[in-house]
Amino acid sequence: MVVEFAAELWIWDARRADSWTFVSLPVEASEEIQDVMGGARRGFGSLRVQVTIGKTTWKTSIFPDSTRGSYVLPVKRAVRTAESLSAGDVANVAVELLDM
Repeated sequence: MVVEFAAELWIWDARRADSWTFVSLPVEASEEIQDVMGGARRGFGSLRVQVTIGKTTWKTSIFPDSTRGSYVLPVKRAVRTAESLSAGDVANVAVELLDM
C-alpha cells in the first residue's frame, strides 16, 4: 500500500530544542492504514515504511498521534537538508507500508 500526499513540516512541541520534525499523514489515509494493518504494530504503535520525498528515499516508521487523529512521519535532518526543507514548508510525500 502506497499513500501519496502533500503536507506541511512541523516541529514536535515537546522536543523543540531537538528540532524533531514531522509531517502528518492525512486522517483518511491513516484510517485506511489502520484497517489494512489491523493489529500489526511494533513499539509505540509504529509501522515500518519506506518514504520518498523529492529524490530522497529511506526506511523509517510512522507513529499514531491521538492528538492529530493520524499517523505522523519523522523527517530526519539529512532528508530536510537534501531536499532544502524546513518546518513550515510543504513536502510531497510517498509512504509505502512494509511488512504487509
